[in-house]
Amino acid sequence: MNVAIIGTGYVGLVSGAGFAEFGHRVVCVDKDESKIMCVHNGDLPIYEPGLEEIVKRNRQAGRLQFTTSLEEAIPGSQVVFIAVGTPESRRGDGYADLTYVYEAAREIASFLGNYTVIVVKSTVPVGTARQVARIVREVNPGAEFDVASNPEFLREGDAVFDFLNPDRVVIGVESEKARRILLDLYRPLQKKEIPILVTGVETAELIKYASNAFLATKISFINEIANLCEEVGADVQDVARGMGLDQRIGLKFLQPGPGYGGSCFPKDTKALLRIAQESGVACRIVEAVVEVNAAQRARMVRKIRQALGGSEAGKVVAVLGLTFKPDTDDMREAPSLTIIPALVERGALVRAHDPQGMKEARRLLPSEVLFCDDPYEACSEADAVVLMTEWNEYKNIDLSRLKRLVRKPVFVDLRNVFSPGDMEKAGFDYFSVGRKPVYGFSSPACS
Repeated sequence: MNVAIIGTGYVGLVSGAGFAEFGHRVVCVDKDESKIMCVHNGDLPIYEPGLEEIVKRNRQAGRLQFTTSLEEAIPGSQVVFIAVGTPESRRGDGYADLTYVYEAAREIASFLGNYTVIVVKSTVPVGTARQVARIVREVNPGAEFDVASNPEFLREGDAVFDFLNPDRVVIGVESEKARRILLDLYRPLQKKEIPILVTGVETAELIKYASNAFLATKISFINEIANLCEEVGADVQDVARGMGLDQRIGLKFLQPGPGYGGSCFPKDTKALLRIAQESGVACRIVEAVVEVNAAQRARMVRKIRQALGGSEAGKVVAVLGLTFKPDTDDMREAPSLTIIPALVERGALVRAHDPQGMKEARRLLPSEVLFCDDPYEACSEADAVVLMTEWNEYKNIDLSRLKRLVRKPVFVDLRNVFSPGDMEKAGFDYFSVGRKPVYGFSSPACS
């Protein structure tokens, strides 16, 4: 099957490579000539484990092409995906900015020939697919087409695996013809007995928002429980495990930390609230989720301040991890973008390291932040080490070497990567989330 993907960002690039891996002939289109040129040179615009290999393999096989020309990509395609960005509007009021979606719809319409299924892959508010259909009809009244919704459920850091091995595929259609074509597109997954849910268009659009809001709810819930654990002397890791072993709840997304970030949860929870508000429906749980997430970041700043003895002024703080999660270079809505500026504003000297995110972090973080080539350099002469993102290389850091490098062996673990007992034995004063602090350095027994 011939497929066109409009947009070579995170969703478009992964989806294009994935469909090519299924055996389809895919053309990815982007207006940004420099981005297409970089891809032609083997330099992908995003970091995602396994993506470079799958792109290279399918380009060599002739199944995956990149171009800036819609005229080259659209006429011969049976399915055209819109996979452009839908950022939160500049007003910051929760509205999704659909400028790029509607612009893509207009341009696609101009080149439609034979019957085409136009699929909205971008995360969009309920009703967007119908607006896309209206725009296409206005631009090209004679076009034969259907508009469908096919939301993505890709986890950054695991996106290639998720595309090829999804929990489910959701397809929102209104015509039998479109349903048959999209089911054929996903035939390789049907052979693997992966569930494919066919719904109405509005239902498919809402499934995406509802899914992300529920996952964000689990994160905010366990963070509130973690805060309670700190006050009553309980261990949130054990609480989460005790909850998660109940199959109705599950262990996933019950890891306490500095709050959710990334390109989806912050934007999608706010967008769902806006959709509900415009529909006259209260979404009080999601409102609380957004509030709890913002408060959690402020709480993490206070935790670091307390670990430093009550003031960060003049203190050297080493920050390990800047991206919102490991195995990605995505800095969007990362907790570091809130926590680090707050520390700098109070006079902290921040030394930072991240395996993949420093290029973007340099643009987004205060100019006072010093970026280091490796984690040990960042920790040199530090008054406190803060683990912000749980990259594997930090999980395996040499604590003995680290203790020799720092000025004070104070470790603030915002991801609960380490065992309090191990950190105490290593001689660190250790502060984590939802667990009692331990004092391996400043306790009376060690002084």
